[in-house]
Amino acid sequence: MTRPGKKRARAASGVPGGSRHEEPGEGGADEAVAFIAEQVGALRKLAERHKLDVLHYLLGMTKLEADEHLRLRTKRKLS
Repeated sequence: MTRPGKKRARAASGVPGGSRHEEPGEGGADEAVAFIAEQVGALRKLAERHKLDVLHYLLGMTKLEADEHLRLRTKRKLS
């Protein structure tokens, strides 16, 4: 249980050396989408390892959406 006014410590993310992102969303939509794509990729691998086929599929679709969003944003910035 936490004390009022105190934040709970975040669990380690599994990234060596700690989390690269302190708080997702601090840098705007592109950073948020990149963070989501990274995390969904890890969750998708976990779902595959445990033969959770529907979750694996849905997380794959989520990863494709996030990657497509980033690709289109990058393409617009280059123009």
